[in-house]
Amino acid sequence: MKRTRKFLGTLYVQVLIAVAAGIVLGVLDPELGTKLKPLGDAFIKLIKMVFAPVIFATVVLGIAKMDSMKDLGRVGGRALIYFEVMSTFALGLGLLAVNLVEPGVGMNIDPHTLDTKSIATYTAAAAKPASFMDFVLGMIPGSVVDAFAKNEILQILVFSIMFGVALAHLGSRAKPVVSFLESFSNAMFYIVGLVMRVAPIAAFGAISFTVGKYGFSSIAKLAQLMGTMYLSCFLFVFVVLGLVARLSGFSLWRFLKYLRAELFTVLGTSSSESVVPQLMHKLEQVGCSKPVVGLVVPSGLTFNPDGQCIYYTMAAIFIAQATNTHLTLMDQLLVLGVLMLTSKGSAGVTGSGFITLAATLASMGKIPVEGMVLLLGVDRFMSEARAITNTIGNAVGTMAIARWVGGLDRVRADAVLNGTADMDVLYGEPVATEREEAPQPVVRMAMEGAVRHG
Repeated sequence: MKRTRKFLGTLYVQVLIAVAAGIVLGVLDPELGTKLKPLGDAFIKLIKMVFAPVIFATVVLGIAKMDSMKDLGRVGGRALIYFEVMSTFALGLGLLAVNLVEPGVGMNIDPHTLDTKSIATYTAAAAKPASFMDFVLGMIPGSVVDAFAKNEILQILVFSIMFGVALAHLGSRAKPVVSFLESFSNAMFYIVGLVMRVAPIAAFGAISFTVGKYGFSSIAKLAQLMGTMYLSCFLFVFVVLGLVARLSGFSLWRFLKYLRAELFTVLGTSSSESVVPQLMHKLEQVGCSKPVVGLVVPSGLTFNPDGQCIYYTMAAIFIAQATNTHLTLMDQLLVLGVLMLTSKGSAGVTGSGFITLAATLASMGKIPVEGMVLLLGVDRFMSEARAITNTIGNAVGTMAIARWVGGLDRVRADAVLNGTADMDVLYGEPVATEREEAPQPVVRMAMEGAVRHG
């Protein structure tokens, strides 16, 4: 009885039960299900409330404690190389899968007969495609306050890097600021722990809304596309990322088990941003250095959207197949090339991928943008696969880059992933603050071992 209560008390089990209950409610009472959308929206807003402060504190503290500024360039440079390689793999996998399965062939859709009112918002947002220089200038905050108020990830990251470099340059004179930021960071992560406790309620509301609004009947005709998407994401995670994990010296399966609470939360909310603060904390707990976590995780949201990349090439070619738009091999490679650039602007929020896809199709001019209407019925159901793949890709990438630059504590990582470390902060429990001086997991094991053998 006690064991059952403990099992049901873990966050990932609660989220899983909530997702199942949300599906049932959405099917049995769609009207009620659609009314529960605010539950998921409230959770996302609570996470976004601490999003900017967590990124700022983590990045600044990580850089301020670096031995040399060369380490900053080394981490950033290798992260960008990794992001580009993984994004290209993901885009290529989506392109290969959609050509092998051909889910759109035989639909024979005339794009001129499609009602484009439902995608007007996305096509309007994509009407003015940003240039590379616009993208670069967009990374520089016009006002620090404005960047934090709007949760502009890249702008916050740029300011945080500059602030961290300044503190590192000041040395001992910056100690009061560093000490304050350490306490501030502890407080923010404590809030994250509290917010994560309501994740099951958020997952229940978000899934109830999705099933209640769109229903399972809307996916019947496009089930082949959905199946191809989910299979591609599965292969990318367990083959491509599995190989990365193996080369980096850790078990992907154990790593996913370690992050199961976060992954179930992403499944319920359909947003990879919903777990970023907690993910950053868990990656530090597993042994990744603070500078690596602070730089790689926030930038990975923009530069390493693996799930989105799989979806982009798959969706673009699917529309071409469904509308009988002939594409040569060079045309398809051009699609991949354009997406290598446009995919870097997508964020971790539901719906952002649709805008990026619309911008890509509009810039090429060959694949009809009107064909995006065909995706509306199932896009929301594929969003979960994209978000989970994005999250796993970002987490595995952080571990790999940490190992690459010597910022991974292998002993700690093995202890945590093998389940031999006693960690009180797992599964969304609030992080110990300075008032609750909890020993570090590895240190605690050593202390307990000394007591047993002493």
